[in-house]
Amino acid sequence: MREPSWRRDGEHPDYRFTLANERTFLAWIRTALALLAGAVLLDQFATALEPRVVVLVLAVVLAIAAAVLSVGAYTRWRANEIAMRRNGPLPFSWVLPLISAIGLLAAAVLAALFLVTS
Repeated sequence: MREPSWRRDGEHPDYRFTLANERTFLAWIRTALALLAGAVLLDQFATALEPRVVVLVLAVVLAIAAAVLSVGAYTRWRANEIAMRRNGPLPFSWVLPLISAIGLLAAAVLAALFLVTS
């Protein structure tokens, strides 16, 4: 695979910052995998929760969130690398408010399902 042109732009950042940026990327990927695992769990094992269509919609939303978070993790990592190479400020990330909103939505729906099913 060819090296992207932005990797030749600016100065090479301190390797410690590059490695910290990579660890952050990996943490976002772990979070995406956890969301995907939650989606599978809801679909396959949460058979007592009703109505089933709401559980299915929540599982699909979590799976889509995992895909979006995976893309967001890469774009965030890349934007941070470019900012460090140019000695600029780190850019704003839309991933943080998005994942917070999805977590809030999932928790609220699950709490409602628990109350309805009980």
